[in-house]
Amino acid sequence: MSKLPAVLSRLDADLEGSLARLSSWLEIPSISTDSAYAAESRRAAEWLRVDLESLGFKASLRETPGHPVVVAHRPKPGAPHVLFYGHYDVQPVDPLNLWDTEPFKPMVKEIAPGRKVIVARGACDDKGQVMTFVEALRATLAETGDLPVGVTILVEGEEESGSVNLPAFVRENAEELKADFALVCDTGMWDRETPAITASLRGMVYQEVTITCADRDLHSGLFGGAAANPVHVLSRIVAALHDETGRIMIPGFYDGVLEPSPEQKAEWQALDLTEEEFLGQIGLKHSIGEKGRLLIEQIQSRPTCDVNGIWGGYTGEGSKTVIAAKASAKISFRLVGKQDPDKIAAAFHAFVRERLPADATAEFIGHSGSPAIVVPADLPALTKARAALTEEWGRKAVSIGSGGSVPVVGDFKRLLGMDTLLVGFGLDDDRLHSPNEKYDLSSFHKGQRSWARILQALGS
Repeated sequence: MSKLPAVLSRLDADLEGSLARLSSWLEIPSISTDSAYAAESRRAAEWLRVDLESLGFKASLRETPGHPVVVAHRPKPGAPHVLFYGHYDVQPVDPLNLWDTEPFKPMVKEIAPGRKVIVARGACDDKGQVMTFVEALRATLAETGDLPVGVTILVEGEEESGSVNLPAFVRENAEELKADFALVCDTGMWDRETPAITASLRGMVYQEVTITCADRDLHSGLFGGAAANPVHVLSRIVAALHDETGRIMIPGFYDGVLEPSPEQKAEWQALDLTEEEFLGQIGLKHSIGEKGRLLIEQIQSRPTCDVNGIWGGYTGEGSKTVIAAKASAKISFRLVGKQDPDKIAAAFHAFVRERLPADATAEFIGHSGSPAIVVPADLPALTKARAALTEEWGRKAVSIGSGGSVPVVGDFKRLLGMDTLLVGFGLDDDRLHSPNEKYDLSSFHKGQRSWARILQALGS
């Protein structure tokens, strides 16, 4: 007979204890981007190592050129083996004056009748989410003495500063880290009542382009009307990137873009995401995405092109009648399906060069590139996890895509050959990276219960 009911009851009874443990971890200011907090980051890693060791894991701190990585193992021969990923570092707290409470003194607050949250930096991103998994392990071990699956835990301390040392660490420790699949708890739910599994992530190409015309800045009264103006040239090129329907006009750009299945599209339509609901929260009303596409498609399953910054010439106070010698822009592309980052970058370069007038040249800097990730729809672990979430929440778990990128998932696929299930319990109003970050206590509690159910399902 399954001991899952006893595990769930233990989680219910120990909610205050789990909150106390989370609070003690949240009190450690593990800000990875600031070297002044290096010792605190190590202390946060050590806190987790000790906690995992108390659960019977073989846990250690592994050094990197930056902050240490926590690695812990509890094998179970003959059972599936999972690799769980999270991060213990947090964002800086600035501006401090916008916090209602001290960022590293966790506080439980009731923000609406019957709705309580814990407020602290890292409450949701990602210490609270990591602890939903750890607490599920704790309760399962306490009630059964074992876990349904073998578990390796990898928790890094540099996610908020770019995970610069993680790919090398994964590559160098590939044999140790290999598992049947990975689990990540650093994403969100569809809404407060609807759990979600993120089954696709958009990839990224990030390019910087500089257009040069004259060999120096020019007096616009002497040279205006005759000399090529790189600001004008760049502006025309940027304007040509999209047509009036929102379609990206780079030749070959849509090669490898996959259409959702009829079943997937029907599921998305049923979510009924509206422009008013999604854009209204940021003061906008109308989507400028591809015509004929659902709003949810525009933000999670269609590729994008966005100008992230553009500059050139005089931008200071007052006037300066100058024709700039150079103009630059930073442009990012979010990729989906089987789009090739290298081909997209090359196609963008060709698109720009074909539109250069005589006397204009273009130089490019590539800042990052990663392919999109799609979890196979028929992956048994995905089916089992969805069923477990649906049972816990009493609401069908949805399979959604993420408009953002989670590079570690690509690393796991590329270096370890593993698919990843992204199951998270964050909410849109959790104020990640902002003052007064919080984590809904219902999400924290039911997240623990959800992981207990998922672990049981994966081991069956």
